[in-house]
Amino acid sequence: MWAGGVRIVIPDNQGRVLLVRQHHDGRDIWMVPGGAIEDGESSRDAAIREVLEETGLIIHVGRLLWHVEEVSERGQRFVNFFIGKVIGGHPELGEDPELGDDQVLDGLKFFSREEIVGIDHVYPDYMRDEVWDALSDDPGREVYRIR
Repeated sequence: MWAGGVRIVIPDNQGRVLLVRQHHDGRDIWMVPGGAIEDGESSRDAAIREVLEETGLIIHVGRLLWHVEEVSERGQRFVNFFIGKVIGGHPELGEDPELGDDQVLDGLKFFSREEIVGIDHVYPDYMRDEVWDALSDDPGREVYRIR
């Protein structure tokens, strides 16, 4: 059975991208906000909810950047990456309600392309390069990816 998730690339008006930091297995990983799609929820609704929970921001969900599928020993998963535009709220570190006292979120910051290249652990790796091209590409390009 497939498990679905969303990630949202949120650029600001200075050309930076919002990342959240999660602490897993003794290391910090920076990634765009997002998480699991809940039962009865669309990808776009999940994107709006996840960004609000993790960052305090209200967004408009724009075009699909990538649909990434993974079939591995961990199972069958897909993640839809969207572009988001801030339409309200203030950036502040939130939480993952489903984790209770075991929170992994511990940072929130807008990063430039140059800053992201210098981060040791960023997910996915193509946040270092491809995302910048994708943000300026025409909407007719290929969005399907397999990891």
